[in-house]
Amino acid sequence: MHNRSLQPTVIPLRGLPAAELKRYALQGSTMAIEVAAKALAIWVVILVLAVINGTFREAVLIPKLGNRSGLILSGVLLSLLILAATYVLLPWLGIRRSGQLVLVGLCWLVLTLVFEFSFGLLRGKALPEILAAYTFKGGNIWSLVLVITAVAPWLAARLRGWL
Repeated sequence: MHNRSLQPTVIPLRGLPAAELKRYALQGSTMAIEVAAKALAIWVVILVLAVINGTFREAVLIPKLGNRSGLILSGVLLSLLILAATYVLLPWLGIRRSGQLVLVGLCWLVLTLVFEFSFGLLRGKALPEILAAYTFKGGNIWSLVLVITAVAPWLAARLRGWL
């Protein structure tokens, strides 16, 4: 017995010429590409801020405060920088829906992890040495920075009163 209720329902878009339907479809994919490019650009800004923060940590914070305090303060500072950059640049990104914001944050998290592991391996670090940054030993709060990275778009939208 064939169950027709499981077949997809097609709803005709009456009154719209095929050329207009095609234009809407292309416009949607162009907007998605634009949002992805902007999200990537914001992540690059965050990456630059992270490099500056790391340089400041190694040159100033750790020599002045010690390893543990320097790592903790650096992690807090980077988290605040990520949130501030996201808050400022979020209107330019042009999205406001929770699902989109969460997706952007998760993409930033994946990009960050790929960058961290690739950069560490290219510098000759062993995998256990790279993974040590995720253990909270010695004041390293890198895992919390990653959580902030992932939730930053959603949280910034919430702080703006968009959600």
